[in-house]
Amino acid sequence: MTLVSSEATDRQTSELPEVADPSQVAPRDARELSRRFFEQLTVLEEGTPEYQYVRNTLIEMNMSLVRFAAGRFRGREPEEMEDIVQTGMIGLIKAIDRFELSREAEFTSFAIPHIVGEIKRFFRDTTWAVHVPRRLQEARVHLARATEELRGRLGRTPTVKELSELMSLPEDEVWEARLAANGYNAASLDAAISTSEDGESVLQDFIGTQDTTLELVEDFHALAPLIADLADRDRQIIHLRFVEELTQDQIGEYLGVSQMHVSRLLSRTLARLREGLLTT
Repeated sequence: MTLVSSEATDRQTSELPEVADPSQVAPRDARELSRRFFEQLTVLEEGTPEYQYVRNTLIEMNMSLVRFAAGRFRGREPEEMEDIVQTGMIGLIKAIDRFELSREAEFTSFAIPHIVGEIKRFFRDTTWAVHVPRRLQEARVHLARATEELRGRLGRTPTVKELSELMSLPEDEVWEARLAANGYNAASLDAAISTSEDGESVLQDFIGTQDTTLELVEDFHALAPLIADLADRDRQIIHLRFVEELTQDQIGEYLGVSQMHVSRLLSRTLARLREGLLTT
């Protein structure tokens, strides 16, 4: 890391644009500002007040990336969503500390995988691999204790009937608890699997496909502010066409205009959004 004098660092940080509230910076503005702040971060001495100011501003300016990534996991309890956002912030901070301008890549593209990866690790470490009803989660704990107790007494693995008697549960519920226990841990995609043809492969060779939609993450992030800048009617037409999935005829009937007029408005709006994406 290049070290410069205190006077020089003061001059460099003073040349940065003053951001009154970094957390309120629009995503498209944050992209350009972030590059300028990263340029300063590379020449500042770590641990100095100037370095901390630049780093903290970068974190606040890019909090929208965390909210965007956390949106993938919407529908959970409010308390859990708070944990998700906090975990995503850890991923953002790691991305800022590891990002290098020499990569010639947008920080957005670099940060999103770090944020999502951190959130997924949170789920892996703190939750069940698959959703299991709470009563079966509790039954699994009792089953584990009963199994250990009987194994100690009998010197062997207990039968379902023996577990049923000790736990005071019907045998079918003991079976359910055993099945539920399988949902607590998931096999690693790197787990080795023996095959008759080529000797050994890993689990990921046999399941899943490449998620091509990941390439659209940055486009969606850049598109949001462009849509927000549209006129109300244009934004409404976009919503009706691509969210409600109405036809142009149905949109025209809804708005009280002709299908041809809807077509012209839609083409003009899409052209504007396309141009905005290409110039951001």
